[in-house]
Amino acid sequence: MTNNLFGKILRQLREERNISQSALGKILGFCNQTVSCWESGKREPDLDTLVEIAKYFEVTVDFLLGISDC
Repeated sequence: MTNNLFGKILRQLREERNISQSALGKILGFCNQTVSCWESGKREPDLDTLVEIAKYFEVTVDFLLGISDC
């Protein structure tokens, strides 16, 4: 995920749902700084967390990674 497409997609999904980084962090069991790091590309979620993010936003992991359009 070197081009941080994941972070951009995550931010877009989060903003579309009108939730803060803090709220998303609580939902997923992380602090808002972790969500911020994902969105900025400083860190990447592990595979299990990536699946949980996809489930929460009702998208595929491929979509989160910018591999597919749906």
